[in-house]
Amino acid sequence: MDKSSSFYSLDPEKVLQAAENAGFYPTGEFTQLNSYENRVFDIKLEQPHDSTALNKNIIAKFYRPHRWSKEAILEEHEFLLSLKNEGIPAVAPLFQGHDSTISEVDGMFVAFFPKVLGRMPQEFLEGELHKVGRLMAQVHNIGAKKPAPHRPVLDTSYYGGWNTLDFLQDWITPELRERYTVASEDILFAIDDTFDPSEFIRIHGDCHKGNLLNNGKEFFLVDFDDFVNGPVIQDFWMLLSGDADLLDEEKSQIIEGYEELREFPDHQWSWIPLLRGLRIISYAGWIAKRWEDPSFPRLFPEFNTFRYWAEEVEALEKISWQIQG
Repeated sequence: MDKSSSFYSLDPEKVLQAAENAGFYPTGEFTQLNSYENRVFDIKLEQPHDSTALNKNIIAKFYRPHRWSKEAILEEHEFLLSLKNEGIPAVAPLFQGHDSTISEVDGMFVAFFPKVLGRMPQEFLEGELHKVGRLMAQVHNIGAKKPAPHRPVLDTSYYGGWNTLDFLQDWITPELRERYTVASEDILFAIDDTFDPSEFIRIHGDCHKGNLLNNGKEFFLVDFDDFVNGPVIQDFWMLLSGDADLLDEEKSQIIEGYEELREFPDHQWSWIPLLRGLRIISYAGWIAKRWEDPSFPRLFPEFNTFRYWAEEVEALEKISWQIQG
């Protein structure tokens, strides 16, 4: 059976059977959760998966076929388990009955995680960015211990890089193609000239507010699906409010918390526009490459319209002008 077909048409029996085969005891009750990239399910068990569990639920994650190799997924899991072993609050995968954190169903890799509860911060209260800075320093201290050779590198070889720009040429509205390409090339050339891969370590890679939750006692990290080798500033810029009047204070809180445990690379603040541009290109490429997934045309109905590309061009050109001074 084609892996993608199985992924698009996961049925309840297959989901529950995967949980049973992994050594868990589902009641038969489960809910599919929102996830664009993978298929994720909240499964209720007959009993907690271990004595430390706070509830009887686990989260099953069916990885999208052809995206990550088994080795790449295991590197993600190894990183998460290293964080857990150091007492760093990040949600790590559960070991399955065969003493691995990964299994395979119809060519799809499957992992299970404890269900945790927390709220996404709508805005950071006084002192909270200090805590976030300290948390990320803990993560980066572990991340700096060794590379992840099977994971991407966050430079122009990444999803938003040169290959993605080439791929998008057939998707961009013809009237806007040249402007989009010129602005993107300005950004990608600047990345090639600016980023120093020797500074790259293992990082979360997609650290926005939706992946940084608060359980009332502390912040903790979820969803390391975009775990990469990259600059530490990638794990901060999406947490900033975007309010220019608050920027200095936000940066100060982050640095103070971070430098309790690790030196902060101040020069990387200037890389934020480049990372923002890379993300814009990457996001468009991601949607285009997933367009065969039946859910994507429904989820992104304006994608590939003139309006969509006009807004993208405007955003990229602003970044291009900014980095050119």
